[in-house]
Amino acid sequence: MNSTPLLDTSDQVIARAWADEAFKAALMADPKATLRAQGIEVPEGLTLNVVENSDNVFNLVLPKPPDMALVGESLDQFSEAARCGGGGGCGGGGGCGCGGGCRGCGGGACACNCICW
Repeated sequence: MNSTPLLDTSDQVIARAWADEAFKAALMADPKATLRAQGIEVPEGLTLNVVENSDNVFNLVLPKPPDMALVGESLDQFSEAARCGGGGGCGGGGGCGCGGGCRGCGGGACACNCICW
């Protein structure tokens, strides 16, 4: 049997659980077996938890942290672009795109709360 990677099917799995109570119950009771029975690839050694939000329960899922070296590069690029006077920044002359009311930057943002580009 050909299998489909789990991440490629998560939207379809959620939609089916909303529409099919028996599938939802099986998914919550034994997610790996239920998904594998549907031809969905669940890697060995993966812990798979299925939880449900309700009116009184909200599950906050913290994703795996990003590679901080890549995040640092992105922040450095953003910081450079956000400086007033850099890349067409406002410089206090209304060039930040906020309608001419920019009064200069304070910590990377114009006083009118626009980001300088």
